[in-house]
Amino acid sequence: MRYAADLQFTGMLYAMTVPAGIAKGRISSVPTDAAMRVPGVVRVLTPSDFPTPASPPTLEFEVAYRGQPVALVIAQTLEAAIEGAEAIRPLYEPVPFASVLDSAGARRIPAEAVTFGSADSVLASATRTIEATYESPTQHHNPIELIATIAVFTGGQLVIHESSQDTQGVKNAVSAALGIDPTRVDVKGSTIGGSFGQKETQRQTALVAHAAMLTGRPVKLVQTRGQIFHTATYRPNSLHHIRVGADPAGRIVALLHDVVQEQSEGGYYPAEEHHKDATRLYGIGNYHGTAANLVLDRNAPGYMRGTHSQPSVFAMESAIDELSYELGMDPVQLRLANGTTVDPQNGRTLSSRSLDACLTEGTRRFGWSRRTPEPLSMRATNGALVGWGVASGIFQSAATPAIATLRIGADGSSRFTVSGHEMGQGMRNVIVAILLSGLDLDEERLEIAIADTTVAPQHMTAGSWGTASVAPAAASAVETMQSAFARLLDGRAVAGNLHRQLATLRRPFLQVEVSQLAPGQTVDALESLRQGGFAAIGPEYPGFTSHSYSAHFVEVHVEPRTRRLRIPRVVTIADCGRVVSPRTAASQVYGQVVWGVSHALLEATEIDPRYGGYLNNDLADYVVAVNADIGEIDVGLLDEPDPMANSVGVKGLGQSAMVGVSAAVANAVFHATGIRVRKLPIRVEDLL
Repeated sequence: MRYAADLQFTGMLYAMTVPAGIAKGRISSVPTDAAMRVPGVVRVLTPSDFPTPASPPTLEFEVAYRGQPVALVIAQTLEAAIEGAEAIRPLYEPVPFASVLDSAGARRIPAEAVTFGSADSVLASATRTIEATYESPTQHHNPIELIATIAVFTGGQLVIHESSQDTQGVKNAVSAALGIDPTRVDVKGSTIGGSFGQKETQRQTALVAHAAMLTGRPVKLVQTRGQIFHTATYRPNSLHHIRVGADPAGRIVALLHDVVQEQSEGGYYPAEEHHKDATRLYGIGNYHGTAANLVLDRNAPGYMRGTHSQPSVFAMESAIDELSYELGMDPVQLRLANGTTVDPQNGRTLSSRSLDACLTEGTRRFGWSRRTPEPLSMRATNGALVGWGVASGIFQSAATPAIATLRIGADGSSRFTVSGHEMGQGMRNVIVAILLSGLDLDEERLEIAIADTTVAPQHMTAGSWGTASVAPAAASAVETMQSAFARLLDGRAVAGNLHRQLATLRRPFLQVEVSQLAPGQTVDALESLRQGGFAAIGPEYPGFTSHSYSAHFVEVHVEPRTRRLRIPRVVTIADCGRVVSPRTAASQVYGQVVWGVSHALLEATEIDPRYGGYLNNDLADYVVAVNADIGEIDVGLLDEPDPMANSVGVKGLGQSAMVGVSAAVANAVFHATGIRVRKLPIRVEDLL
């Protein structure tokens, strides 16, 4: 398995960007003489070498954030490229900037509200209410594989190899930025070493592509982790003010949720989406959700694993836990009391809602009945304070159209091409499982070609819609191929697997092409896919709404004097419809629980408000969970197909299993210590 940075080409050059040393302003000049004197440096590209303005942007004289690439050094070796980049000292004309939520220059821009029912008036009649503000910090994705691009320009054709979850988007962006015909650009990214939402279209790609076209040689750029912090996306800092009330039976009668989040100038991370999934966790008929962006002079925030649901559900599930204590009601029973079979936003039927089943099974596995309800009431044999907490998770079940081709050869080979990107989530495993369940093929010679714009139109793989999009396409390809073989055999009995049958019939190969639409989509969506457009749909479909769910049960131990916190065990039960590949599905849940713990206790990006940069922009100082932080994780998958979602009955999983973990941790911490922590990550000083 080779990643983008592993590829080697004859005569390859190496590139390194020069990051802006100010947070906002204008470049007056970019002296390049010192860089060109470095042995091995071939060329230096500056904003003068790119069209102005370019859309999407390339190199510009206007600086919008610290770390923005302002020049590109191309050299014979990586070392020379780095030395050349360090030799460039641009001259700037800086201006005042705002870098954090409480900066004086931050501009507040309201976003669209989400309202249904009469939350304000109904809340006044609630028996018990909770009002509190919860905070989720700025966080960076930090997949292990760095962002890498190799561009090769031969015979008038530009081929880009990149660690991207959106190869079609890369193709379109490079074509637009450089003003070249899209048919002259191909993008390949068959294997990605982690993404979590960060590896979408990058500014560096067009720079490297332009360098390859100018030099006539392959060019490689691998950004350092410190540069990625400043150029790629991240989860924005967000504040969530919640007012929630319930009647004596524990039925939540109304909820008000106001969100404020970081945003960049012209940023695309919509604040109103904080209300998209969280509003549908329970049957709350009266909801008023407001949102606003605080515009800062930093690189753009973007979608990160769990996206808006992760911080929003942390806030909501923490507030609901607080409400359970106010009511004197068991936290699990309070959640069960608020089940629903319809989408409270629009009254549509939920395709399936197995959250109650997740909570019930989790209660059994965790041994929740042994919990004593009062805070500070449970102790371990070593004297540690013990807390048990619970929270629910939710994430959209979305899908995109797909075009797939299956070719079976008499020589024993098979090739399946489809829209989609493999980021470690197990997409290939799902495809293989479906193909082999219906076709007698040689597994050793089965090729799955994805994330390649030369083999099939590619959609962005994100939003937990990858498996839900390719699984029905693979199933359709199986059925179509079965029919094609039946017509070929015409009632004859031919021995052997499908390859041997083709050989016996003297057919070199048999090939079928299928297209698959998500529920409610028309052929226009397929055409949009072919043209490189965005054609995802969900969670709202004609006549129904679809989500995946999870329930998390967490045990924490807090040392009474030092307040050191440990998590010896977690039980997570997930609903993702049909489980096509049990091993990779369980792996997704394990990974998301680990990340949820990391989100709750460790991860936060530190911003220097004096200069607008990130202080802990490496894996030494950006603290993530390691083996010592993780105890036993018990994963359960309901495996209940959802026939309304698609023909296979599968729903998204990768993100829903993370949502709610941090709330369950915070709720367990309160049960252990009696201290309610509403700001993440939870640190020792919060418990002293």
